[in-house]
Amino acid sequence: MEPNYQNNNYNGMQGNPQNGYQQNMNQANGYQQNGYPQGGYQNNGYQQNPNPYAYQQNYNNGYNGYNNGNRGFTLNGQSFSGAFNEASEAIKQKVVSQSFLFMVVALAITAIGAKVASNVLLEWMMKNPVNMLILFGAEIAIVIVSNVAIKKNNVVLSASLFTAYSFINGATLGIVCMAYVETSVTIVFVITAAMFAVTAFYGLVAKKDLSSIGSLCIMGLIGLIITGLVNMFLQSEMMAYVASFVGVAVFVGLTAYDTQKIKKASMYADDSNVTALSLNGAFELYLDFINLFLYLLRIFGKRR
Repeated sequence: MEPNYQNNNYNGMQGNPQNGYQQNMNQANGYQQNGYPQGGYQNNGYQQNPNPYAYQQNYNNGYNGYNNGNRGFTLNGQSFSGAFNEASEAIKQKVVSQSFLFMVVALAITAIGAKVASNVLLEWMMKNPVNMLILFGAEIAIVIVSNVAIKKNNVVLSASLFTAYSFINGATLGIVCMAYVETSVTIVFVITAAMFAVTAFYGLVAKKDLSSIGSLCIMGLIGLIITGLVNMFLQSEMMAYVASFVGVAVFVGLTAYDTQKIKKASMYADDSNVTALSLNGAFELYLDFINLFLYLLRIFGKRR
């Protein structure tokens, strides 16, 4: 005679699973149905959502669709065409192209100021040496106020100040160019334009981040300012000559860096700030061009 354990339990488990072990499992399944895996967290919470990663998938689809261009993208279940990507690229190109266009216009205004106002400005400065300091202070004030206006997206004020600065700076450059033969000034201007074009193009197409080069060039620029102030007392031609070569290297690097910076800034452009970003980029490129021209003029210019 076999024990009741085997008849009632083991045999129930082997012979009639529904009544033995399986019934006990059904009790366990009752816990699963009403408890954690199914009835509680699983049924009512995590798995009952259509897709717990729906946001992530839609976000990825949107991002990939945005990068794929005309194929469009889907964001949170809503489909969009590729027109947004095309418009964004158009705005980026507009910022870059307008930056160079505004810079060329500023150079033209500078040339007009050099032809029209140089003699008048020279006479005014010769009357009183303090007038030179007034002019210098006015140029610095224009730069500061112009930067504030650009940050506030005040296009009219920014453009007006940029125009005024270009004209005044042209009159000042005209006085400097009087010390050189006109033919050599023209040759240096052509050399400057060629060097500027090459380095600006490099800044546009370079995949390498030029921030480190920009930082070095800014440090070099600070060194040039200090050297210039010291040389006002030393009057060393050798120091000025060496500083001119350093200045050329600094502003060649800054031209490439500022061009890449304009390209990066265009990524944040929209219809409301395109002109302001373009004016800011044009002002930086203008300063790079003018300073590069002055340092090259000191090296290659033929004095009267």
